Amino acid sequence: MARKVNVSPDLIGGDVDEGYGKVADEFRNNLSSGQEVGAAVAVYRDGRKVVDLWGGFRNGITQAPWERDTLVNVFSTTKGVASLAVAVAASRGFISYEAKVADYWPEFAQGGKDAITVRQLLSHQAGLPAIDPPLTLGDLADPARMSVKLAAQAPAWTPGTRHGYHTVTLGWYEGELIRRADPAGRSLGQFFAEEMAKPLGLDFYIGLPAEVDRNRVAHLHAWSPAKLLLHLNTMPLGFVAALLNPFSLTARSTIIAKEIKDFANFNRDDLRVVEMPASNGIGTARAVANLYGSAATGGSEIGLTPSTLAALQKPALPPTNGVRDKVLHVDTSFSLGFMKPVPVCVFGSSDNAFGTPGMGGSFGFADPDTGIGFAYVMNKLGFHLVSDPRELALRHVLFHDILGTRPQT
Repeated sequence: MARKVNVSPDLIGGDVDEGYGKVADEFRNNLSSGQEVGAAVAVYRDGRKVVDLWGGFRNGITQAPWERDTLVNVFSTTKGVASLAVAVAASRGFISYEAKVADYWPEFAQGGKDAITVRQLLSHQAGLPAIDPPLTLGDLADPARMSVKLAAQAPAWTPGTRHGYHTVTLGWYEGELIRRADPAGRSLGQFFAEEMAKPLGLDFYIGLPAEVDRNRVAHLHAWSPAKLLLHLNTMPLGFVAALLNPFSLTARSTIIAKEIKDFANFNRDDLRVVEMPASNGIGTARAVANLYGSAATGGSEIGLTPSTLAALQKPALPPTNGVRDKVLHVDTSFSLGFMKPVPVCVFGSSDNAFGTPGMGGSFGFADPDTGIGFAYVMNKLGFHLVSDPRELALRHVLFHDILGTRPQT
């Protein structure tokens, strides 16, 4: 974990449109406070880029500067990108949110999962937040083996009755769903690259291709789980207690593979090249904001239909036994792969907003009411479950001070 880093004003690049200067001021404050190593923030409004800022170091050890084309792992912010890929597939008629997952993937029906709908799976209600026994890196690189192991899981609760954050598993289930439903049989990363990244010109990858220069990828300054004991005041106590119990559903939900011991392992290239659509998307803030900006203004560039976009904006359909999350141990709200605004994280100008935060502080979301696509990314991981103060300061200035909408939390 990097200590405080002094960032020179010369190490801040980019620009903002007239009227958005307060975002630049807050971004500069973040960097000069020593709470960042390197970071970027971008905002699209009504299809136009209005904020595009980056600064600090892509590697705090070597002092290599964060540049315009620096890429970084955004952890669970990847979930929103992946779920937009599912939304595009739904818009094209490949997938129905109300269909059973087993309609596309018959082997999924085993273990009491035969009635689980796509909507329930994407809303973290399927009871599948952990894989037993844990996967290996070899499994992650082999779609056929992954398919078998994912299908063999039994739900941790009766599907539809509860929900619990599918920390890393959601992306794998989405990936297999796309692979089965896409007429071309593409992986989710391939589907995203060809159907979404290409038409929008997005510098974002789920499974980093060999041709991408690794020198562009920011070094993650990560913390070990033990460091949480020094930051108990920034995360819900129930979540921290469960996370530190290796046998809990919470702790088991964070296991990616046997060989991965902590978040610093995501600096390894063997973790960058495999597809983990819930946790290893690598790209720029500009790309994430552009994608959400497209969704916020109709999504015509990627083929979103009005009915699918309307579905993304609607309130979540909660599980029958309440909204207390069995993994995060706070009240949460999920719909079609996205987080919806909740008291623990109010974002956007209304409850029509949808997006996903990422572990360590990143966040990307669409706010259709204002036509905003927002993204913040960084390489120094913070200790907040949601609403990292660095990101929150930028979002609050944008929505409350500039746009005059509700306060952000």
